[in-house]
Amino acid sequence: MNNTALSSLTGHSQLRRLVALRSVAIASQLLTLAAVWKILELELDWQPMLLTIAALASINLFSWLRLRSDKAVSNPELFAQLCTDVLGLSILLYFGGGSTNPFVSLFLLPLVIAAATLPGRYSWGMASLTAACYSVLMFYYIPLPHNHQHDSDSAFNAHVLGMWLGFVISAVVVAYFVVQMAQAVRSRDTMLARVREEILRNERIVTLGIQAAGAAHELGTPLSTMAVVIGELRHDVAARPEWRDGLAILEEQVRGCKRILDKILANAQDKGAASLRPADRLVAEVLDEWQLLRPTAQYIYSSPGKEASDGVAAPFISVDASLRAALMNLLNNAADASPQAIEICPQWDAKSFTLEIHDHGEGLSKEAALKAGSAFFTTKTGGHGVGLFLANATIERMGGSVRLFNRKEGGATTLLTLPVAGSEA
Repeated sequence: MNNTALSSLTGHSQLRRLVALRSVAIASQLLTLAAVWKILELELDWQPMLLTIAALASINLFSWLRLRSDKAVSNPELFAQLCTDVLGLSILLYFGGGSTNPFVSLFLLPLVIAAATLPGRYSWGMASLTAACYSVLMFYYIPLPHNHQHDSDSAFNAHVLGMWLGFVISAVVVAYFVVQMAQAVRSRDTMLARVREEILRNERIVTLGIQAAGAAHELGTPLSTMAVVIGELRHDVAARPEWRDGLAILEEQVRGCKRILDKILANAQDKGAASLRPADRLVAEVLDEWQLLRPTAQYIYSSPGKEASDGVAAPFISVDASLRAALMNLLNNAADASPQAIEICPQWDAKSFTLEIHDHGEGLSKEAALKAGSAFFTTKTGGHGVGLFLANATIERMGGSVRLFNRKEGGATTLLTLPVAGSEA
């Protein structure tokens, strides 16, 4: 996920909550004015107050339309939205008694929202704006008219009721909207951390790719030399018959290494173009290739039955060279850990393909269970911790996942999941 999509996602969620909060505020303001008119029977300057509420409703409508855009919602835009609410509240309070209005405490809500969702400089800006508006309303406002039909006690009770209602509104907003916004900020921070980890991992993969390309180029010469030496030694096989099997193995391994280098070159030339392959055929091809490179490794392949595959024909999977290499790495890890034959069990349905690789080794230690797949972490003697790291990165890039866990009966299982071509991951 790129940074633009990330900021757009977080800003849109914050603006969506502000639109919902403003909608509630507009409805509450209309109900309050209706109660003042019908119940308290006060004569206020209704026209500018209703025009202010209409302006807030229009802004809310445009904000709702703004949510349909993919353009990122920035912090200044969110701050401007909050400033609009503060100015609208200030106008309503100006025509409704100014600082003597019991709802003047609602100035705290935009400040709390800004403090919970925006950087510090915006919080201080909102604090300055709300303090300035409150201060102005202490000296400049239209006093609330006195209703001679109600005594002073009734007026005082109405004021206390308004203060209580203002507190209830503030408590509800703080308990719900602000908590939700703060949770969105924490989710954004978590997502940013995950994106940073992905960027760091990709940088490591690029570095490994550059080093691998250099190594592939340099390995061509020693492999050619080894092939020449093996050819010369074959002339002495008659005198040394015990060399025959060893030379055959060496020759096959050298050819295998040359095939790998040729494949790396071919993949670089076609930029690793992906193709669609049936899942069962892909597994069979990878197993055949793996058996050539590790002729002594043993495995048991369990073909999926109708129940295991839900009666669905083998689905197509997007395949490139990196996926084949990832499968080979997972097979190598299982074979290295298992003194017996590993078990390979593919399954699929209409949406995903899964491959279970069971080994019969000692299982995963606590440290290995936590760090498996991390760069340069390995439990093998002489290992480099690259194979599983690259396999994880490749599978995740293709929308899948790799999970390692211990089985109760002993050994560990590698569970690989890949999305089926044409389905949503």
